[in-house]
Amino acid sequence: MARAVVTSESIDYPSSDGLPMAESEFQFWPILYAGSALAHHYRARDDVYVVGNLLLYYEPATPGQPAKSVSPDLMVVIGAPKHLRPSYLLWEEPKAPDFVLEMASRSTHRSDRQDKPGVYARIGVSEYWLYDPVGEYLEPRLQGLRLQGDGYEPIPVAVGEHGVLTGLSEVLGLELRLYPDDRFRFHDPLSGQDLRSLDEEVQAREEAEAARQALETQLRDLQRRLDDRAQAADDPRHER
Repeated sequence: MARAVVTSESIDYPSSDGLPMAESEFQFWPILYAGSALAHHYRARDDVYVVGNLLLYYEPATPGQPAKSVSPDLMVVIGAPKHLRPSYLLWEEPKAPDFVLEMASRSTHRSDRQDKPGVYARIGVSEYWLYDPVGEYLEPRLQGLRLQGDGYEPIPVAVGEHGVLTGLSEVLGLELRLYPDDRFRFHDPLSGQDLRSLDEEVQAREEAEAARQALETQLRDLQRRLDDRAQAADDPRHER
């Protein structure tokens, strides 16, 4: 008797685990920044997939055995096509994520530290980063792990100039920074600039355009005053 063939097309892989994207605003805003900043940074590349809060299925379902999944707060896959997905089925994709970032919270920090490293290492995630937005669950608040063989080794994270906590992501070529005022940012060592989110980029361009227009207005006013002075000097009625 022939056995039934189970395929991804014949199995329902839910696109949601029913959990909220973030436990609170303390986790939500850093996740939103990280996803937007990296998506904008890689906007010209069609082979870099940046996504947050998407179910990553790493083992398919089999008869009597449900699929296994995890939902990273943010993941980056360098070498996967950039298009919308209901979920990330690892066995149907080119590779595992290169970079995963989790935001520690009351309900997730134990799993982030104890359970997920084993899962991410097993499926081949090159770098696993954790950030604690409230400073209650991790010390230091920013931590990184890099895959070495079958397990993870800590990525050096240190307090540098002006009290900035910094670690280097080799797979992204970017620094992860936590500033003393609690700003979490990606930093590009080549440009020397922090990555902006899309909203921040739009705001910066609007401010630059407003400054340009203000400068042009000042220059026109100055030129008008100079022209008025020159005209007055040429007027024969002008007393010398």
